[in-house]
Amino acid sequence: MGEPPFDPALVDTALSSEPSGESCCRCPSALLGLRNLSNVLDGGAPVCGRSRLPTASAFLSAAVQYTVTIEAADGPAENEALLTTARNHDWIAGVVGWAPLTDPDNLERTLDACAGKSLVGIRHLINVEPDPDWIIRPDVLRGLQVLAARGLTFDYVGILPRHLEHVPLVAQCIPNLRIVIDHLGKPPIAAREFEPWSSLLARAARLPNVFAKVSGLDAGAADHWTAADIAPYIDRALELFGPERLMFGSDWPVAALRGGYTKVWRETNFALACLSRDERDRILGGTAIAFYRLPVVAQLP
Repeated sequence: MGEPPFDPALVDTALSSEPSGESCCRCPSALLGLRNLSNVLDGGAPVCGRSRLPTASAFLSAAVQYTVTIEAADGPAENEALLTTARNHDWIAGVVGWAPLTDPDNLERTLDACAGKSLVGIRHLINVEPDPDWIIRPDVLRGLQVLAARGLTFDYVGILPRHLEHVPLVAQCIPNLRIVIDHLGKPPIAAREFEPWSSLLARAARLPNVFAKVSGLDAGAADHWTAADIAPYIDRALELFGPERLMFGSDWPVAALRGGYTKVWRETNFALACLSRDERDRILGGTAIAFYRLPVVAQLP
């Protein structure tokens, strides 16, 4: 199999470090792009002890031009770290931070403090909330309405079918809130099954304000996986959302547990190889630029 096609306008929308076992460590500012790589990535800078950033060659081979940082720990310190990093590096096109959705006054103060900066959206790690129905609590929904009123997006990260089940309700309650389902809602790839994931994703996809992120697809075999393992699940997402509502994310540094940045990039491209150039460009950059309303214009090669 040859090299995957080169695509312009590339945006990585999922560089973060969600809890993923003891081998994964926090790296909230692990965001890289094509510019000033020699200043930041000389051979891969060590972070968080065992984890390392992708090398410059990995990003150059992927032709990634811009990145979006995604919060990895719920708390105000995360915003400060991510926004400071974005301020210092122009290849960081946007920041998805955190805000206290259940505390109205503090929520407004938190968002006010980020106003005029690189904040484009909010994420809350609903996957670590003890209550699987947390996202549909009235106080949380009111908080999400505040995000929508400010034109911010919401990254929806869940690991249980119950989490995915709630997406349509949230999207219906707040139709002006742009929602992206991280990691395609965690399809059961390792078990080679589709249900109930497929049916639940289909219900979510019926809402026009719901998007999905091709990221964090775990085949359950460490780095012993290929495009053939993930392609059926990406194909199902394409049926439901189309390229216009799908976007790529590396899930770095968790990607290091699955063969590294270059492998995730390469195999995802192989899984998308049947698409047209325009369709691939949407998934690998255009959808993210539109969804997050990123202030960038991608350069064609």
